[in-house]
Amino acid sequence: MSKRPAPNAPLDSLTADEARLEHERLAEAIAEADRQYYQDDAPTLTDADYDALRRRYEELEVAFPALKTADSLSRKVGAAPAGKFGKVTHAVPMLSLSNAFADEEVVDFVGRVRRFLGLGADEPVAMTAEPKIDGLSCSLRYERGELTVAATRGDGAVGEDVTANIRTIDEIPKTLKGAPDVLEVRGEVYLSHADFRRINARQEERGLPPFANPRNAAAGSLRQLDPRITAERPLHFFAYAWGEISPERPRDTQSGMVGWFRELGFPTNPLTVVRDSAEGLLGHYREIEAKRATLGYDIDGVVYKVDSLALQARLGFVSRSPRWAIAHKFAAEKATTILDAIDIQVGRTGALTPVAKLRPVTVGGVVVSNATLHNEDYIRGVGTDGERFREHDIRVGDTVIVQRAGDVIPQVLDIVAEKRPADAKPYAFPTTCPACGSPAIREEGEAVRRCTGGFACPAQAVERLRHVVSRRVLDIEGLGAERLPFFFSDPDLPIREPADIFTLARRDAQNLKKLRDKEGFGALSVKNLFEAIEQSRTVPLDRLIAALGIRHIGETTARVLARAYGTWQAFHDAAVRLAEGDAETRHELDSLDQIGDAVIDAVAAYFAEPRNRAMVERLVAELVVQEAEKPKSDTPVAGKTVVFTGSLEKMTRDEAKAMAERLGAKVAGSVSKKTDYVVAGPGAGSKLDKARDLGVAVMTEDEWFEFVK
Repeated sequence: MSKRPAPNAPLDSLTADEARLEHERLAEAIAEADRQYYQDDAPTLTDADYDALRRRYEELEVAFPALKTADSLSRKVGAAPAGKFGKVTHAVPMLSLSNAFADEEVVDFVGRVRRFLGLGADEPVAMTAEPKIDGLSCSLRYERGELTVAATRGDGAVGEDVTANIRTIDEIPKTLKGAPDVLEVRGEVYLSHADFRRINARQEERGLPPFANPRNAAAGSLRQLDPRITAERPLHFFAYAWGEISPERPRDTQSGMVGWFRELGFPTNPLTVVRDSAEGLLGHYREIEAKRATLGYDIDGVVYKVDSLALQARLGFVSRSPRWAIAHKFAAEKATTILDAIDIQVGRTGALTPVAKLRPVTVGGVVVSNATLHNEDYIRGVGTDGERFREHDIRVGDTVIVQRAGDVIPQVLDIVAEKRPADAKPYAFPTTCPACGSPAIREEGEAVRRCTGGFACPAQAVERLRHVVSRRVLDIEGLGAERLPFFFSDPDLPIREPADIFTLARRDAQNLKKLRDKEGFGALSVKNLFEAIEQSRTVPLDRLIAALGIRHIGETTARVLARAYGTWQAFHDAAVRLAEGDAETRHELDSLDQIGDAVIDAVAAYFAEPRNRAMVERLVAELVVQEAEKPKSDTPVAGKTVVFTGSLEKMTRDEAKAMAERLGAKVAGSVSKKTDYVVAGPGAGSKLDKARDLGVAVMTEDEWFEFVK
């Protein structure tokens, strides 16, 4: 097994295997951050931290080109749309922008544009500069002047249908005069600061939690199932881009198109200007930065775009971003305050996360009293490789510098050394779990220390139960986050592990003290809860696998495992064999597409623990587990194992995998003696060589289509 590399190790010090492991780790972190931001409207990473992950991911792909496959995250935008709205396929993809954080990067961007176009170093190139609104991207489709569909960005290719909610926004025209037959107008839905304060006041009056920031409130408002709730919230819109236009585009510049939107009745940002040099763009950036606090709505930077649409077409795109545009982000906002204490929070996977308890301080208009300290190395000021990145450690009593980047979770950056109290002592990170007393272990190569208590740890148990009942797992309505702590500690009807959920009604019937008699419950709410639990008793195999809470196994990986094994018994038996060290089972899992060492080790460790296996068996005894959808058996590749390698020219890698799976094949990520076919496109390398060495049948993309038709 390859040793896990230290995070951000120099690229030239990595082996190919180490780069692959880090690339996989970053892909998981980025995908989870995308899901939290685009689907849940509840990001946990700052913009700066997210951008750092993206940058490192893409640097790895530049240094190790084999890592950049057709399904690489560097080719994708956002996250898949959430499941509660209808899906809308964008006629023209909604792409994201590359970011710049320093003036030099803006100068480099302008220079790259000039060089690509063959322009001289001093030859002007007109560019627009517009505020980057911190809201929710949306596409509005008009047909013959009538608003027909409105959709969120989603994953860039497919978004959510929010037409009914968009119709409640007064600023968005419902009909257009003089518009072409088809017109897709794109822009940002946002909330003003004043409206955000009013909405939060209303939330508190109703006993509901306040929104964290205007962006989350806007996203949550637009993604309501009931449009009447959206109508209560005064959303706004700025138009700045477009998708499909037919029969033809009426203007030939970016600024001209924005002006045309204004003529059609769309609100556009009045701070948009045209400049013809990097110095001019940076000058406007400074002006907008100075006005930022007085605008009345959130922005997080300035977007620069080549003004000529003909030049935009020549420049084209690279990866997931246009070459002709860039977002110049603002620096994070900072303040200083006193660190009163360090608390340890225990998460679902047992991770011990230190949280700074601060003297309340206002940062960027928000009162901050808690901030993340990431992990024990961050407190010490060193990386996992032992190299110091901050001169001083962080101690209770220190005066600390707090940063809010992207209006998400604040973090402690550094201390003010000259204000350190004389009696301040280095913080001793706990080696036992503060919730249950179990050993807290830090594995080699990991930045996080984890409690080993599992479900025996009350902090982990509650978080794991929350995961089990969540909408994307078993989806048990009425057993939400606020009720689980009650049930966990209730002496009469406790829920301490997932199986307890499904025995609740039986235990209630046997108890003298009924659930309906407890505060916060009534006969109707108990009836509805028991019905919801009963409806969730029949569960698809992939959701059951996801419900187990095994590290590194989310929805996507659970679906891969469910498709591969088909039944719960087959997966369970394989997992037990794996836990017992069976090499053939390990190889079998390793050959599955998207399954690597991290997942295999996690499954082995989980099923090696007797308490986990007993807990799983008790849960499964209460459920009806549906088999995974059976693959077709009447196709040439039914039951065969297929590997795709190289660049596919007639379909994307995702399309190829989906096609093979629809035809009943198993798609693997590596070639082995169990592989039946390898479909090789241009640039195929080691996988093709291995297939030839093993005598595996190899075919081109055209031959594949001919073979399966």
